Amino acid sequence: MIFYPPPSSDRDMDASKVFDKKDQALSDPQVADGSYAETCSYTPEEERRVVRKLDLVILPMMCCVFFLQYLDKQSLSYASIFGLIPDLKLEGKQYSWTSSIFYFGQLVSEYPFIYLMSRLPLAKFVGATVVVWGGICMCLAAPHNFAGFATVRFILGFAEGAVSPAFVTITSIWYRKSEHPMRVGIWVTMNGLAQVVGSLLMYGIGKNGSLSLQPWRVLFLICGAMTTFCGAVFFFIIPNGVSDAWFLSPREKEILVARMAADREGGDRSNFSVNQFKEGLIDIKSWFVFAFGLLVTLNSSPLTFASLVIKNIGYNKFDTLLYGSPSGALQILFIWISVLGCFLFPKNRCAVVMVLIIPPLVGNILLLKLPLAAGWGVIVASWLASLISDIMTVILSLSASNVKGNTKRAMVNTFFFIGYCVGCIAGPQAWTKAPRYLAGVILDIVVWCLLFLAIAGYWYVCARDNARRDCEQVGGGTVTGSEGIDVTDKEDQSFRYSY
Repeated sequence: MIFYPPPSSDRDMDASKVFDKKDQALSDPQVADGSYAETCSYTPEEERRVVRKLDLVILPMMCCVFFLQYLDKQSLSYASIFGLIPDLKLEGKQYSWTSSIFYFGQLVSEYPFIYLMSRLPLAKFVGATVVVWGGICMCLAAPHNFAGFATVRFILGFAEGAVSPAFVTITSIWYRKSEHPMRVGIWVTMNGLAQVVGSLLMYGIGKNGSLSLQPWRVLFLICGAMTTFCGAVFFFIIPNGVSDAWFLSPREKEILVARMAADREGGDRSNFSVNQFKEGLIDIKSWFVFAFGLLVTLNSSPLTFASLVIKNIGYNKFDTLLYGSPSGALQILFIWISVLGCFLFPKNRCAVVMVLIIPPLVGNILLLKLPLAAGWGVIVASWLASLISDIMTVILSLSASNVKGNTKRAMVNTFFFIGYCVGCIAGPQAWTKAPRYLAGVILDIVVWCLLFLAIAGYWYVCARDNARRDCEQVGGGTVTGSEGIDVTDKEDQSFRYSY
């Protein structure tokens, strides 16, 4: 048996009794600070059963949506070698702008979405936006010039703005801190899988000579249709919260509430707090998170331009797809290296990120130094230079673990994705001079070094705050200043930051 006082005599209490108890937890300051866990007893096997059910319902749907989101983004790279550029008569920097303008739309969407994600049922809101973005993705098959295509790309970016920050929040709502790296790693793995599947999908479409539309238009239609279907399923399957978790029994709901209370997590609450918003603005850790989003994605251009780099070496479009697809497999490998690193060194996630920065830095140095005649050397260098998803995994898990408070959490997650959008907008603008794209490669080398320094700074700040709280607690300081469950990490003095 586990660690808590004996259970109530009625272990199979009905759902109303379970949530009467949770309501008490939400209204009682002494229970709200985490002691609600002490009102419930459960065995390790019962807890494992609850986590398994979360992994069979919540996690697969997140994986499907994240897979399709990344497939949408990568489809532009595949389309570029199957006639998109001549069909749309793109000239100069216009191809770079078709990549950047997507993130202008996503950037604009973050401001209203930070409010909507704290006011609306999160799962339903995300599901609805996925359905909308699927329809817009299909519209990418229609334009015949740069203006029309860029307009649809902007609208598509706006529609996709909620998904990634919402997924960080959803992970923190349903899973405990120690479970974050593994679960974030699983849904970020979809980035690499989307690269592999997307390459093979475009290869199959391109080989079909009986199509009445250009292959790249068919690709967008297929991706959009799959996304719309997945969004509808997400909308109806993913619950708004514990009380709506149709796949859990009343007893399992009680255990889930106790699990999250033990982790000092209040769940998803539909309220917007001005005080939490102000705290997020002045918290230096929020700005570190913004910097992470900016610096990681300034380096993301090799993902978009890798196909063109390989094609410029002299390979045909089909060989380009096949030689580029191992990059996705390498992404998956390094994502799980990052997860393993967090598992083996749970108190040194920042150190894991610092080590993971080395391979893409080496890849960009090789792209800078190797001649195009190096052939496979350049291809492998492009694979290494594209390794950002593993670093994203650890950084997102830190964001999920280190922020409390409904509004503040939504805000900090949005900070990350605002930086993410700015980086994705600016990065491609340096990748304009084919075939070497030297300005872009040099930018990436500099930015990887800056990210290393930013991670070191975040590590120092989190360790300093934990040490201060430890000293205050030993000296008899106030453990928590909360008056309810929806408190921030700064208000809850017993909260400890992960780094």
